[in-house]
Amino acid sequence: MNNSPFFKLEIFCPEENVNEILEALAGAHVGEIGNYDHCSTISQVQGSYRPLEGAKPAFGEVGKLILGKESKIEINCREEHLVEAIQAVRLVHPYEEPVINVIPLVNHHYGATI
Repeated sequence: MNNSPFFKLEIFCPEENVNEILEALAGAHVGEIGNYDHCSTISQVQGSYRPLEGAKPAFGEVGKLILGKESKIEINCREEHLVEAIQAVRLVHPYEEPVINVIPLVNHHYGATI
């Protein structure tokens, strides 16, 4: 059913990296809605992970469970900018394996414009 050209990106990162990631996304034309840019929502969340053998974690130690505060950036992206957006995030993100969820949107099916 979804043939929408719009996606929502969810990106998890340390709070101190939010602005750098938002700037990288803006450079890829992500977060543009009408005559506005840098349109996003940022939430504080609790994250967890355990680096396995061979990992090079930005925080923590291999084999030890890490629980900590993170920021979740939610931002809209047009399909034509999706690959560039993911590449831009990976260039500035401090994590070896950043979580970037790509969620299809159907906003235009209901009369909303992005």
